[in-house]
Amino acid sequence: MNRIKEVLNAKGISQTELASRLGKTFNMVNLYTTNRVQPPIHILYQIAEILDIDVRELLVPNKLK
Repeated sequence: MNRIKEVLNAKGISQTELASRLGKTFNMVNLYTTNRVQPPIHILYQIAEILDIDVRELLVPNKLK
C-alpha cells in the first residue's frame, strides 16, 4: 500500500501533473494512487523526488510499534 494520493493532496499537485512529470499516462498514475497497481521501486523514488519527500513517506508501514 502507498500514500501517493494523500501526499499529492497535501502538496496540491494533481495526478495529471504527476503523470506529466513522470512521463506516464494519467491512467497509470491513477492506478498507483488508488493502490490498484504498486509502482516499481525506481518509479516510487521518482515520485518521491518530484514531491520533494523521503520515499519512506509514500509507504504505509508494514509493522506498527
